[in-house]
Amino acid sequence: MALKILLVNKFYYPRGGDCVVMMNTENLLLSAGYEVAVFAMQYPQTVDSPYKKYFASEVDFGGGMGAKIKGVKRTLGMGDIEASFMKLLDDFLPDVGHLHTVPSHLSPVLAKIAHNRGIRVVWTLHDYKLLCPAYSCMRDGRPCEICYFDKTGVLKHRCMKGSMAASAIAWVEAKKWNRKTLESYTDAFVCPSEFLASKMQQGGFDASKLKVLCNFVDPEKLELLRNTDGNGRDSYYCYIGRLSEEKGVRTLLEAASKSGHELRLAGGGPLEDELKAKYAHCSNIIFLGHLDAVGVASLLSKAKFSVMPSVCYENNPLGVIESLCAGTPVVGAEIGGIPELISAETGITFESGSVEALSTSIEMAMNRSWQHQNIKNASIERFSPKTHLQKLLKIYEAQ
Repeated sequence: MALKILLVNKFYYPRGGDCVVMMNTENLLLSAGYEVAVFAMQYPQTVDSPYKKYFASEVDFGGGMGAKIKGVKRTLGMGDIEASFMKLLDDFLPDVGHLHTVPSHLSPVLAKIAHNRGIRVVWTLHDYKLLCPAYSCMRDGRPCEICYFDKTGVLKHRCMKGSMAASAIAWVEAKKWNRKTLESYTDAFVCPSEFLASKMQQGGFDASKLKVLCNFVDPEKLELLRNTDGNGRDSYYCYIGRLSEEKGVRTLLEAASKSGHELRLAGGGPLEDELKAKYAHCSNIIFLGHLDAVGVASLLSKAKFSVMPSVCYENNPLGVIESLCAGTPVVGAEIGGIPELISAETGITFESGSVEALSTSIEMAMNRSWQHQNIKNASIERFSPKTHLQKLLKIYEAQ
């Protein structure tokens, strides 16, 4: 009998990478003939689902005092969350509970409930929340690991939005759902990168429960990338992503301003207006704004290469994966999970945050003859839904 799988994420609409991965996983499993249910939080943008009636009520940490109290209770697994989840378990009877991002808006109590029902609990980690109460392992623009063993760091440095109240909630949540507790309820933690797995192990998590499984490209987008002409390239390079501090776009634009090569940037974010004004005099720097999937595929298919200049602990960035699936090599920062996606044949890595190192790498990439079609063929196989599904099922079925 085929496995019955329950997928869980705090939001059920394409809000961020975790949501997209969860929804893509749902479609992948359904297309392979598995029976799949979903559980999330009620939210105005939530997409329709036959399981929507089971979803937990909305919590809003930015609301009034009553909303904040409800939010705090939710992080601790109190309130109506247990009743909502147990009703779905009673009706669906899953074999596997596959959690994605559940802290705060849902609660790790879901792992406890499923485990106590004899359901295999698999948890995909999309961020560093189980190590860092503020999710990012970043402080003052640099990687930070002080909370791996001492969670009081989040209080000392007010890491949650610069707020003592928000940081206190994060600290209480981390103490409640500590490593020992989470390990006791979770059968396997899926780490999309070797880097994240190494950090989880550094934080004391049992290595035998850490399973590395790279993200995949959803079939529709993969088909777009597959159908692009991998050989006809223009002389520009590109960046696709958020224009924000942790993405290293300041380093990128400073390097680009010193080069005569054309850089095209797709995406928006908090630094967009500032950077547009600062580099308005640079005719070789072109801001394209947000692009849809077709626009991204077109941009990548003609670029000489793309750049991933992050200064944060990137986990398993889809920006790198999608670029490679378009046959477009990547100049990537040596930080987080970026380097493990790039080989000598598919790109160049450079010291994160170094304008000089990035400038040198850009020149090297521009002057090199890349085997674009070979990059595309190998990457499409490596990051295909079929390859991902085979590995995911082994994690589901392990004893």
